[in-house]
Order: sequence, then C-alpha cells, then structure tokens
Amino acid sequence: MPISALLFTCDAPLAEQFAEVLPESLSWHVVPEAAQLLADVRSHAPQAVVFDFRTVPGGGHAEAGLLDLLSQLPGDRKLIVLASGECPEPLERQMACSAAVIVREPLDVETMTALLLPVVPDEPVSITVKPVAPASDPVADDADPAYVLTGLTRRFETNCPRLRMMLADLEVAARHDVTVLLIGETGSGKTYLAKLIHEISLRRSEPFLPVACGALPSELIESEMFGHAKGAFTSAHADKDGKFVAAGRGTILLDEIDVLGPEQQVKLLRVMESGEFEPVGSNRTMKSEARLIVASNLDLQPLVEQKKFRPDLYYRLNMLKFEIPPLRARRSDIIPLAKRFIREQAARHQVQIARIDNGLFSALVNYPWPGNVRELEHVIQRAVIYCRDGVLSDRHLPGHVVACVPGPSQEGGPQFDRFIEADFVRGSLGRQVAVSERDIIEQTLFQNNHSRTNTAKALGISRVTLYNKMKKYGITK
Repeated sequence: MPISALLFTCDAPLAEQFAEVLPESLSWHVVPEAAQLLADVRSHAPQAVVFDFRTVPGGGHAEAGLLDLLSQLPGDRKLIVLASGECPEPLERQMACSAAVIVREPLDVETMTALLLPVVPDEPVSITVKPVAPASDPVADDADPAYVLTGLTRRFETNCPRLRMMLADLEVAARHDVTVLLIGETGSGKTYLAKLIHEISLRRSEPFLPVACGALPSELIESEMFGHAKGAFTSAHADKDGKFVAAGRGTILLDEIDVLGPEQQVKLLRVMESGEFEPVGSNRTMKSEARLIVASNLDLQPLVEQKKFRPDLYYRLNMLKFEIPPLRARRSDIIPLAKRFIREQAARHQVQIARIDNGLFSALVNYPWPGNVRELEHVIQRAVIYCRDGVLSDRHLPGHVVACVPGPSQEGGPQFDRFIEADFVRGSLGRQVAVSERDIIEQTLFQNNHSRTNTAKALGISRVTLYNKMKKYGITK
C-alpha cells in the first residue's frame, strides 16, 4: 500500500497531534529533512504533502525552492502549507504562485483533517511515523544553532558569531547573479557551501557542476571549462562541450582557481565580463549563461604580488570574497558537527550508539583539526565503526587526537588568525592568553546552553566579570 501523505516537519508535538486526530486509515510519514522528502515523494508517490513552514530560519529561499520543486515534479498530489501570519517575501511569493492550499496560524488541526480526507483510502492501513530524534537520543542536539542556512538537500549551521555574520552576507549574495569567491583551508567546506549557495539561488533547478582545477593537468583545464573542437589536440577525436556549456543556466564551481595559468585567467575574466568564450581549437564564439563560484585554499593577494595571478581578475573576484574560518577558529561548532556525523555514520554502518562518553567530546574540542571538518568526519567514522558496546568514548578515537598531537598544518594557506585574534596584538603573550580565554568562554557558554549565570558559575567568576569579558572579546551570545 503506498503512502497516502507526507508531513514535512521537525516539530515532534505537531506529529503527535496529527497522529491523534487523523483517521487510522490514512498511511503517512513524518519527514524532517528536505532530501528525504524528495526521495519519499519519488519512491512512494503520496497523494498529499504537508509542509510545516510556520517557522522559517533563513530568508525563505530554501522553503520557496522546495515548494517550487515539489510543484514541478511529475504526478498529481495535493500540496498543503502550514504558515505563520507573516512569511518571508520569497516564500510568500512562491505560495501565491503555486497551487498549494495555505493554512495560516493559529493551526486548526480539524481543518487539516478535512483537507486530507479526500486522500484517505477506503480500506484501513497502518500508520507509519518517522519522527525526529527524541530528547533522550544520545546524539540529539542540545540546543538550536545560532544560525542555520538551509538549502534543498543540505544545511550549514554554526554557533560561531563571525561565521554567522559571514553566512548572513553570503545568503544575500546567493540571491543575485554575481560571482562569489570562497577562501578556506582544505576540508573547511568550500564545496559544500558552494552547493548550498546554488540551492538557495534562483538557479537551484539547474545543474551544479564542480571543476577541480587542481586535479587536472594544466593543458586540460581549458578544455574542461570551455570544451574543444575535433582535432584541437592529439586525443580530441570529437567535439566536446565544456562545463560552461553543460551547466546551461546553472552554477559552475571552479575549485583551486589559483592553479590557472595566465592565458586561462584572461579567458576566465572574459567569460565573467561578457559570458563569451571560444572552445579550444575553434573560432566559434559561444556565450555562457552559467553562474560562477570560485574557490581557493590560498589567499590570492600574495599571488598577485608574486605576479602569479592577474590583478584585474583578482579585483574582480575580491568584490564578493567570503573567508571560511578553519574548524579550530570555531570550536563551538565542533560538538554539533560531531553529533551530526555520529548520527550519519551510525545509520550508514548500522551501529547502535546508546551513550556517548563526555571524554570523547573533550578530546574533540581540544584537538586543533588541521584537516578541518573533513578530518573530523573521518575521525568520527573511525570511532563509530570501532564502537562495539554501544558506548562511544575517546578510546575509539585515533591516538593522535586523544594526545592532541596534530598532523601536518596547511602552511602557505590563507591566514585565518584574525578570526581568532580579533583586535589583539599579533605574537604577544597577552594575545595568546586572550585567545585561549575567549575560546574557553565561548565553549563554556555553548556547553551551558548560553546561560550566562550558569557559565559564570562554571568558570568561577561573577556575572559582571563575564559580561565585561564577553564585551571585550565581541561575544554577542
């Protein structure tokens, strides 16, 4: 028996309320993630989808995109949106353009029941509920993150004030057809964030094509981007479209842009200015309509000074540059990320995690993570697959993580010390003490759910002293 309805929500009480009032003959799923919703719509072909958009954490673009995407999927289904009195403008506009039925707060469950009655089957079936993780779940998040940027299939969340401000600016840039430059160390999440930019943009229904410039021989990078004509070089046995053609009106990510040679930089600048280019070995001028995101793990300004990067291209890209701080500069994000990876890896490897020892989180927070988020994910994967008794602890971590002995650092990469140092004098003992004090305060605030009273008590200082130190270091929450 196919699923009759899907309820897209992270509100467990709402799911329980539905279970109490909906007819027992209605078979339905509760889905908390957008990616799972899309998969369930395709696999179960429900007759109705209910969106819980009463609380919209971002600007409404992700929710509007999800509603638009569901409206365009093949099949005949009823779309019902639970909305607040005032929705963000992009979501309000999409709801007006779609065929969805809008139910405004205060929520009337009886109205919802009446709307869903036409999809109730004549013969009784069992209700199947897939709720969000209960509070007793050992890896459930203890508190909502300070900022969440949500796309159709992914989300970027942070408790770091500096990263939160960057994401807010990035969300604005994502709405417009502008080129974005992402700078960050290897493993800090540039590709993940680029895909998220695409998902919250108006191009989200078009292709997203990444080009790993650093993984390609220099002579093939140009062909990969712009395509080539038959006979352009020895192995060119036929015409080939490059990424700028294949992407259509979608998004192209050029990763490790710093490896481009001078001629390739000139051609890239031309595409950015006019959209025009010629495939390798061809005189035919083509025009690209794709949106461009470029990324690098190196700061480009020193390359300009060394005459390895064109100044005109640098200034063109530098207008919308976003620097992703390394994981060591946003320690308050380590525990939420670790919990997310534990959930994902436990489900992937079918490992039951009944309890997590605090020693594991302490070891993770103390380690400097030279490999950033990617290294953390791999460390968590290793810990989960070696957990056999249901209790995840620091004994499942690699020895160098527990001993806080990091591997090779990313020397020559971007200088992100300013994310940590703020206004402190570089190199001084006072700065080092201040950096440590700031990290301790931010982490203690996070562990105490941002309660200043409990944080002051845990640190052994008065609330007035805590307020003064938070003001000194620019800690706003």
